[in-house]
Amino acid sequence: MTAAVLRWALGCLELQKVTVVATVIETSGSVPGKTGARIAMSDMGENWVGTIGGAGLELKVLNRCTELIRNISKPYGEIQTFGLNKGAKGYEVQPLDSLCGGRVTLSIEVMIPMPHILLIGGGHCAQALSKSIDLLGWKYSVHDTRDEYCNSKLFPTAENLYSNSVDEFLIKIDAELSKFSDILLLGHDWSEDQQRLLGILEKFTQRDEISNSKTTPRIGVIGSRSKWQEFEKQGLEKGIEKEILDAVICPIGLNIGAESPEEIAVAVLAQVMSFYKQVEPSEPNWREQI
Repeated sequence: MTAAVLRWALGCLELQKVTVVATVIETSGSVPGKTGARIAMSDMGENWVGTIGGAGLELKVLNRCTELIRNISKPYGEIQTFGLNKGAKGYEVQPLDSLCGGRVTLSIEVMIPMPHILLIGGGHCAQALSKSIDLLGWKYSVHDTRDEYCNSKLFPTAENLYSNSVDEFLIKIDAELSKFSDILLLGHDWSEDQQRLLGILEKFTQRDEISNSKTTPRIGVIGSRSKWQEFEKQGLEKGIEKEILDAVICPIGLNIGAESPEEIAVAVLAQVMSFYKQVEPSEPNWREQI
């Protein structure tokens, strides 16, 4: 059961779903679940697997997991101790209406999926990004219409390589969008990037979703003001709502004067990290707050 629960949790994380795992780490006396029993929850509390013994204890823990998964979106952990009788006492012990009489201590951990970035366009910027992504321990995949810019020699650690036409890519990616945290459009041909961007945003429109929601990847576009204005104009003409277009990040990367592909990689991944860590880069640090 423990292995099945952990496999399920890892599968949820692969799909970019926040997951909570509750584990019994210590027991004493008569208890319904033994040390090592686990529950994993995902899908904003709609789905879970495993058991820690059932009854009131399990209900209490499931409620706490639901509360955490709906309100916490960064790594978090806590220890909870439950006394399985009404009169249970002790430091930070929560009494339960139970006749078991024992005591159970659990760890409850909120697990946030690591970024998995889809690099659209396999040129110099994507190559620099892939090397930096490796250093961070994140994942990346690559799409390009040119085989020579989308292969295992250039991107040896890519999770997936999509070397196909834009139309084929949009069909292929439809069922896989949820596994990416970020999609970065870095293509060599602005018309291809426009087709990709509008194709992906149309999928969001059909699903009544926007980029950067809890169920969709963030979308970023490298490029100039005039390039974005044309993309936005074409999007509005295709019936894509302005709210969906406004959620697209363009230009991408923190404004630190980046020019070379390597500098752009630093700026872009620093921005992605700020989203992942939920930190506003312009906020004052501890010294500036004195």
